Amino acid sequence: MVLLLALKPSAEWELGATYVAISRLPWVSALAAWATGGTWTRGMHFVEDPTLWQPGDPDAGDVAPLRQRFGMEISRAASFAVERRRGWSETEDTPPRDPGDVWDQRRSVAMRKEGPEGRELRVRGSFAAFRSMRNFRSEVLYELGGAGELEGVQWADWSPDRRLLVATVDGRLQVRTPDARSVEWEHDLSVLEPDPTPPTAEASSW
Repeated sequence: MVLLLALKPSAEWELGATYVAISRLPWVSALAAWATGGTWTRGMHFVEDPTLWQPGDPDAGDVAPLRQRFGMEISRAASFAVERRRGWSETEDTPPRDPGDVWDQRRSVAMRKEGPEGRELRVRGSFAAFRSMRNFRSEVLYELGGAGELEGVQWADWSPDRRLLVATVDGRLQVRTPDARSVEWEHDLSVLEPDPTPPTAEASSW
């Protein structure tokens, strides 16, 4: 299952053009959805406790099958919100958040996460860690203690078994050694071409 924020100007259903939906990968057919009224939304995320359910009933669809397995929480608006849930913390030199900064977009935030042998992975960025391509470079910058800036990296994190996972700006998924100097495994997604096909019946069932 995946949670996604959709913007579909051609949408003709009662929820409108923007909504948060639950879908089955690899499809994006909504099994359940909540209208957002725009793209400025805090979003939601799955939690392991099935008794925790903050978003209420969906505006479309039925979540009863899902609620037997997972709960759902409304996400707090914060820079690097996903990283925070994965054990990252703000660095000591990150400026405090202004109480009036509702979307946490007025400051440059740096986050840190310790890996094997005391190696610290850091990431810094602004505007809620918005990732985009400018001159083939990500707006967020990753640094690894002892190795410096990780060039051409738009996402990185330590795996549960303490390996360095990386996604590059040119479309490669990698597993690197803890010092980031060698690539142990790589899969190049840039060579794939979209092949849109209608969803199967399986996409619309839990």
